[in-house]
Amino acid sequence: MIASLLGISPAHWAALLAGLKWTIFLSVVGFLAGGLVGFIVALSRISDSVVVRAVAVTYVNLIQGTPLLVLMFVLYFGLPVFGLEMPPLAAACIAMTMFSAAYLGEIWRGCLQSVPRTQWEAADCLALARWERMLLVILPQALRIAVPPTVGFMVQIVKNTSVASVIGMAEMTYIGKLINNATFQPFRTYLIIAGLYFLLCYPLSWLSRRLERKLNVAHR
Repeated sequence: MIASLLGISPAHWAALLAGLKWTIFLSVVGFLAGGLVGFIVALSRISDSVVVRAVAVTYVNLIQGTPLLVLMFVLYFGLPVFGLEMPPLAAACIAMTMFSAAYLGEIWRGCLQSVPRTQWEAADCLALARWERMLLVILPQALRIAVPPTVGFMVQIVKNTSVASVIGMAEMTYIGKLINNATFQPFRTYLIIAGLYFLLCYPLSWLSRRLERKLNVAHR
């Protein structure tokens, strides 16, 4: 019934849903793996070691200064030159992880540094170890600040999964291109894809705005 109302065949609809699953998979990988690396980047950016900070800054500037499309091209087409074959799924996952880590690392670095300096000094006065100060004092306060922009950035992760279509990753945009090549109905096909992206992204945008109002530390 839905397929007939949208003007596409059940087979094409099933293919789009399969592509949607891969879009969600890439988004989850990008957020979880990118979040793990991004947390390390955030801590490195505020490290006492000049070398560690320099490495983190170089990574952030390099990744943020490189388009995600180029990053995927380098991984998928560049590494085989050195004898390392990279499947589309692996290249897409690694690229999404590197991309997300650079931006989440900067978001969380800003949240850590936005915790009032007096809180850092109070933790020092309690003679807490560095990890205790971070875990018990700083992170709980930074977490409240970090939640809204983190959820908001998840929207960017979802939308950027479409870039994986250029290396043959069978996510939603790539499936849409195949359907368009078979039906020659680009407007209808990509309008449906836009609707599916909207269904993924709008709840995250709404949640981000709601959390921003609820966790607004400026009025606490």
